[in-house]
Amino acid sequence: MINLLEKYTGKLTQRGLAQKCDISFAALEAEVTWNRPDPPIHLEPLFDKLSISTLLSARPQEPYRSILDALVRTHSHPLMPQDTETRTFLHDLPVARSTDPAELAHHLRRRKGVIAPGPILVTTGTVTPEQAYIVFSSMIHAAFVLYFLETLDHFRSGSPGKQETETFNRIRGLLPPMPEPGLALKSGPFSSEKAIYPAIIEAGERTVDAGLVDSYFGNISMRHGDTIFISQTGSSLEELGGCIDACPMDLSSCAGITASSELSAHRRIYEGSDLETILHGHPRFSVILSLDCRFRTDCPDSHRCHTHCSRKRMVNGIPVVSGEVGTGPFGLDRTMPPAVSRYGAAIVYGHGVFTAGKTDFATPFKRLLETENGCREEYERRLRSS
Repeated sequence: MINLLEKYTGKLTQRGLAQKCDISFAALEAEVTWNRPDPPIHLEPLFDKLSISTLLSARPQEPYRSILDALVRTHSHPLMPQDTETRTFLHDLPVARSTDPAELAHHLRRRKGVIAPGPILVTTGTVTPEQAYIVFSSMIHAAFVLYFLETLDHFRSGSPGKQETETFNRIRGLLPPMPEPGLALKSGPFSSEKAIYPAIIEAGERTVDAGLVDSYFGNISMRHGDTIFISQTGSSLEELGGCIDACPMDLSSCAGITASSELSAHRRIYEGSDLETILHGHPRFSVILSLDCRFRTDCPDSHRCHTHCSRKRMVNGIPVVSGEVGTGPFGLDRTMPPAVSRYGAAIVYGHGVFTAGKTDFATPFKRLLETENGCREEYERRLRSS
């Protein structure tokens, strides 16, 4: 178990989410094992109070630390982000008044993570350290989107005070530079499964390395003949070896049971076009601008934008569509495929970006990168014009 604790401690540091000295990771087997010799022992009673096997307590790295601090100071509790990760996975971000195990347990009985004074994030897993890591990264994503979206609103309304403006400018100065394309991806077309798997694995790794998805909440696929090769649900895009399913287009096998929950949306894109590769990530500024609709305060559907939006919106030439994960009358498999088939890309409200190509992942990756960088530039333009 200590190897897994070290693995996910490493992922937190590699992704710039927390520094190693600020990460305390524990797992319960016969006894509690920590990733460090000086752990916060006062948190161990949480293992007795909750049905968990792993516990993560970490102080986020900048700029996330300042973002969380600003949100906790200026918002009612719990925090209520509107991104897809929050709606479907986190629900809200509870805030504790102390790190007392009894209070933390009160919040962690109903949610997978809590913001505690520091600020620190305390997250849990029922089986593996991976679960606590996913919750931590998802809370960071949700807080980032909420902070930048609402700050843009404040500047538009002319309401930011001196402290808020100074804090925002400092946080903007701490943001990493825009991602760059890097080395070229493998060129297609790919004529065999032996070539397809490495191409998918490489594209997944590059998408995570570029910060275009927080490892888990994305998916990737390639159509080859009558088969869709797609990442499994809950898989990490940076570790897709052994996590790619081969699903017949006609759904004649049960391979799709473990495939991405968005298999149906991928299949409809392939059915209605000559596209053969799809890449989906959750880049943050693309998500922020999908939520930044000037109609949302004066619209009869403003309380259900993610499913019922009827406004035609574009960001830098990319359509913004509504749709929820999976199937159903408002599912992504109905709303998103027509946009991707026509434009080669689509931004889903609060969710992320889908891009597609005809032979390999070079074009989808480039489109995903350009969409996110373009949205970050557009955010700055909207800020300047506020």
